[in-house]
Amino acid sequence: MTSKLDLALAEIRRCDVCAAHMPHAPRPVVQAARGARVVIVGQAPGSKVHESGVPWRDQSGDRLREWTGLDESVFYDASRVALIPMGFCYPGTANGADLPPRPECAPLWHKRLLALLPTLQLTLLVGIHAQGHYLRKLAKPTMTETVRASADYGPAWFPLPHPSWRSTGWMRRNPWFEADILPALRRRVRSILAR
Repeated sequence: MTSKLDLALAEIRRCDVCAAHMPHAPRPVVQAARGARVVIVGQAPGSKVHESGVPWRDQSGDRLREWTGLDESVFYDASRVALIPMGFCYPGTANGADLPPRPECAPLWHKRLLALLPTLQLTLLVGIHAQGHYLRKLAKPTMTETVRASADYGPAWFPLPHPSWRSTGWMRRNPWFEADILPALRRRVRSILAR
């Protein structure tokens, strides 16, 4: 018997609401299953993920797995970790950078999808788009301030910068991230997934 979650995921994977605004055919990328206790809300797939259809299968994903302390077998176990971007499709590029997530996806799908994941205990908000959508007025004036205050958003949310190559310089300028935030993140993720 097909579950409501399976039906929702099938609908998402067929979605073409933003097709007229895309430089290519839509290819929604998402991972979720009943039992998931951690959800990672990212921005939107990049070009490599668009090609593979596998969420976070790129250098940003490698860095995110390092940050969380999750190996690929756990990260890609949908019954433990859901991967739900703000925009499900690769939005294309402008001036050498990926465009922001399409604005249609999160309002159309997130509430419905998250309601079908009753065991979620932690939402990692990766990047300013996820933080702006979920934290709204609770977000600090800058992403750096929001991430630094990550303990203020617990236990349900944990804000993080986007793990793109740009975060290398950001991490150098903000050594507290590796010293304080990442150990707290790994402890929190490990404690939830060990239950």
